[in-house]
Amino acid sequence: MELFRFQITEEQEEERIDKCIAALIDSLSRSFIQKMIKEGRVSVNGQPVKANYRVRTDDDISFELPKAQEPDIEPQDIPLDILFEDDDVLVVNKPKGMVVHPAAGHYSNTLVNAVLFHCRGKLSGINGVMRPGIVHRIDKDTTGSVIVCKNDAAHQSIARQLKEHSIVRRYRAIVHGVLKEEEGCVDAPIGRDPSDRKKMAVNLKNGKNAVTHYHVLQRFASYTYIECRLETGRTHQIRVHMASIGHPLLGDNVYGPRKCPISSLEGQTLHAMTLGFLHPTTGEYVETTAPLPDYFIKILENFIKN
Repeated sequence: MELFRFQITEEQEEERIDKCIAALIDSLSRSFIQKMIKEGRVSVNGQPVKANYRVRTDDDISFELPKAQEPDIEPQDIPLDILFEDDDVLVVNKPKGMVVHPAAGHYSNTLVNAVLFHCRGKLSGINGVMRPGIVHRIDKDTTGSVIVCKNDAAHQSIARQLKEHSIVRRYRAIVHGVLKEEEGCVDAPIGRDPSDRKKMAVNLKNGKNAVTHYHVLQRFASYTYIECRLETGRTHQIRVHMASIGHPLLGDNVYGPRKCPISSLEGQTLHAMTLGFLHPTTGEYVETTAPLPDYFIKILENFIKN
């Protein structure tokens, strides 16, 4: 177990303890912290507290981070398209149709199953047994770069960079309609769709800050090929933002037309092409590029011909 101990300053006075710990240790999720508090693992001045406890100056907070459990998820020998790998991190080009981590209905053939086999279990344990090594994810039908952390120190470093929005993330997408402007920015908070909890939406009241920059790469008769740069990383961010300005992603039957004009296409045309980050150990900048998948190239070629 790893022991954490720190003292509250005047600036942190009256913050909820779960929020306070999440700010101090950005690799731990708020829900995980609340779970630890509920289990009595977090002490203030030697006494357990509830998640809504408001900290006071000079409070002495301590807790032990439980050792990561051995995953119940089975390693599977699934081929990986590796873009970068060393002792700390692994960057993989995820194919279309692959789920990143196990969840209800998807306990096998996920990226986690594949990296468990490839890394022989040497993965960070911060996000628990279902998401070993996973610090961020992309949707099932989105292709491209995903970074996997092999140890907790790497995980904490990458999580911090994600929180600070310093990681470079550039995507390629095809959207419905012809964008008139060469570039633009969608700055609109994203949260749960009030009318459909399974979807995300621009939510001015309860959403979190979300910013997507885009620029046009090529225009076609009814579609536009674009590059998007994420300033933040909310769930379905590019899909929601582009739909919100009237240009949903081709193939996205959740935020765009239910019937796809290309019958063979499964899911949105979205590819996480470029990923850039500071290496957790060396501090050097690392950038990887995932080549466009074949299906994406064929769609572009057909548009050019027509």
